[in-house]
Amino acid sequence: MKLLWDLDGTIFDTYPAILDSFIAVHEAAHGEPADRTEALRWLKKNSQLAFQHYGISEDFRPLFKELDHKQSEAGSPPFDGIENILAAAEVNVIVTHRTKASTIELLNKWGLIQYFDEIVSPEDDGFPRKPDAAAYQYLHQKYNLDWAIGDRSLDLIPARTAGLKTVSFQNEDIEADVYIEAYDESFFEKMK
Repeated sequence: MKLLWDLDGTIFDTYPAILDSFIAVHEAAHGEPADRTEALRWLKKNSQLAFQHYGISEDFRPLFKELDHKQSEAGSPPFDGIENILAAAEVNVIVTHRTKASTIELLNKWGLIQYFDEIVSPEDDGFPRKPDAAAYQYLHQKYNLDWAIGDRSLDLIPARTAGLKTVSFQNEDIEADVYIEAYDESFFEKMK
């Protein structure tokens, strides 16, 4: 099986770090923290929408990235069972809004880098950000991919546009062909 992956919230449990970083930025921008549950709901859509919803200027984006990078590197373990799935796949590629250097650092830290054939970061590789499908189309043409796995609509919209089947990880509120809650022995069974 040939798989396209999102990174944050799909391979790594980075939402605690992303949320902490966003709360700190909200406090810097408005002098008080945001409600964590509501902020997480917006962040699961995407950080740009969260910034807009909370009236945070894009001038705070560098601070958000800096805090997120530090916190993600300190923690953010991979989800249980992910290594077995990666090892069993014929091809694994990533499209992430994270920088390529940060992605490689995180994959190296947890011993997962060897499972990936290519990493595409719109910021580094000149592709538009998701949900634009250009990066997905590029990877699909190059590797003849089967499935895209992500935790947000933002990850699966471009997959459908590129002609891939979709897997939603830990999110039943988005459109997908298959929904999974954990990376276990049923992963490949559900995708037959």
